[in-house]
Parts: sequence; structure tokens; C-alpha cells
Amino acid sequence: MRKEGALWALGAMSGTSLDGVDAAMIRTDGITIESFGPSAFRPYSAKEQATIRAALGRWPGEPGVAEAARVVEDAHVELLARFTGAELVGFHGQTLAHDPAGRGTHQCGDGALLAQVLDLPIVWDFRSADVTMGGQGAPLAPFYHFALARHLGLTEPVAFLNLGGVGNLTCVNPTADRPETPGALLAFDTGPANAPLNDLMLARTGQPVDRDGALAARGRVDEDFVARVLSDPWFDLPPPKSLDRNDFQSMVEALDDLGDADAAATLTAVAAAGVGAGLLHLPAPVSRILVTGGGRRNPVMMAELRRRLPCPVQPVEDLGLDGDMLEAQAFAFLAVRVLRKMATSGPDTTGAPALVGGGQISRPEG
Repeated sequence: MRKEGALWALGAMSGTSLDGVDAAMIRTDGITIESFGPSAFRPYSAKEQATIRAALGRWPGEPGVAEAARVVEDAHVELLARFTGAELVGFHGQTLAHDPAGRGTHQCGDGALLAQVLDLPIVWDFRSADVTMGGQGAPLAPFYHFALARHLGLTEPVAFLNLGGVGNLTCVNPTADRPETPGALLAFDTGPANAPLNDLMLARTGQPVDRDGALAARGRVDEDFVARVLSDPWFDLPPPKSLDRNDFQSMVEALDDLGDADAAATLTAVAAAGVGAGLLHLPAPVSRILVTGGGRRNPVMMAELRRRLPCPVQPVEDLGLDGDMLEAQAFAFLAVRVLRKMATSGPDTTGAPALVGGGQISRPEG
């Protein structure tokens, strides 16, 4: 493995929305982005989703975890084997439980197994070192967001908003020298995003998502409910901070008295309102918010963001990026940084007391 210059790295992400596995290649030296490569998506079947869902909130050795890990590993092998030319892989695994102040963080999936099957070096277990150091272990994409802002030639403060199962925001000052520079980044989770909405849809309609916001578009937002959710003390906590997928799960049951459309509209509004609350924690306004993740495909959620936020909101595609693959690309980028012993998180992104180089490397030869 070359110690200098750019590498073709393949990253994979299986997010808290539980829709499937994203994989994407980039060419990078871990500092700058030289070029973007191919990408692909492998959806989870309904049975696979159910197996993973049954293990949510559980820790290694607990019932259902081994079965979920097997689903995750098999899906990744099937998808990643389609790619050629990768020199290493960044494998995030599937987050089943996240409790940085307590038991830690748990991403199922064995990177050592993938290294043997794929015959490639695998960088994995990205979050544990940060949590062990006292950080939140999330979000981890901010160092990549910094590289993206520089790659795009941006000069004003900008925020990347990822709307997956949980929302997270990265404020980037692209005039800083490096992502490690104090003031270059501020990152944190904003609150629940697609996870409770997806759970509501599955429970009430049997569909995994509110595709194109079709159900929410027919409903009316219960603003009193949104205000009650935003009154939770978590939203007042200063960043960095992070959430588990199920931390606000009780919202779904609390909406039992609303019809399907109104409940979907209300949960969509909660996601946007959480972002608005998060912006209050920024040290200075941002010029715009660039949205990535599945939530940007929901026109009702995007409309709620534009209605509730004080700055322009646009999908990352407006700048030529792929919002479906940005997190997979991020773990390809981080894999190269781990390989080269660079920091992957720090005080302004996860709250760790010092810069952290997370991740472990498994090689085919063991």
C-alpha cells in the first residue's frame, strides 16, 4: 500500500434509515479530493430489514445481533464485490445501538471477515476510539465535508445537512487551513429525521418510507406537537451532541390520535424544526445549507426546511455532488486518513477532548 499520493478508496454506508447499503469510490490522499468514481446501491429486502430492525438497541452477544450482522456482511460483500480498482475499503457497518455516555457505540459487521472475502484491506470500527476518548462518536463525516467545501471552491461559511434516520449538521469554514484547525468545523446531530417517519409509515401503511412526501403533503402539521418535541432539553444542549436512532421513538406512539397524513406531516416538520433549533447553536450564520441524505428527496421536508430556516436551502446536487453517496464517499475518505494515521474527529466535531484517529485496519492476510 503506497504511503503517499492519492488512492482509489471504496466506502460503504448502511444508515439508520435501514434502506440498504450505499457504496462509492473516490480518489483521495485523505486531504484533498482528486476525483469521484463509480457508485452503487444495494437495497435490503423486507426480510433483511426486519432482521436488522429486530436487533436495534442491542449490543454484541445479545439476541438477534449475530443474525443482523450476517445480513449486513452478506449485503456488503455482494455489493462491494461489484467494484474493481479499489486499493482499500472503508466499512462503517450498521449502527444497532449508540450510547456514548454509557455502554458506548455498536456497529455490527466484521471488517476482518470482509477483508478475507474481498481480498482487500478493510478499515472499520470508526467510532469506538472516539467514544473511548470521551467523544460522541458521531457525526464522522465532517472532515470529509471540509474537503468537499474546499474541492468546490467555497469561500463563505456553509453547512452540510445530512437527513438520514437522524439529522446531522456540519458548519464548515472553508478558509481554515485544515479540518483540525480550531474553528474550521462545528458538527452535531440536529434531532430525529427519517427514522420516526419511516417507522410510522411501516406501522400504519406497511410501506417503508413516505415516498416523495406524498402522505405528508395531504396532512396538516400539529404545531403544538412540534413545539412539545422541541421543548425536550436535548435540543438546548450545546454541541457536539449525538443521538441514537430510537431516542425519540416515543413520538410515533404519541401521534396515535392523529390521522396518517397529519402524523406524517407532523413528523416531517419535527425533522425540519430540529435543524432550526440546531442553527441557534452556530457561532455565526452560514451562507447556505446543502442537504444530503434521503430526506432531500422528500419535497415536503425540503419545503419545511425552507419555511423554517433563515438561509437558502438546496440539495447538494445543485453543486454537482451526489447526495445519495456522500456518506459512503466520506468513509472512503476516512479510510485513507486512518491508513495514514491522520485525525478523523476532534473536539469540534464529536466533543472528544483531543484529535482522534479512529478505525482499525484488517488485511486479507490477517
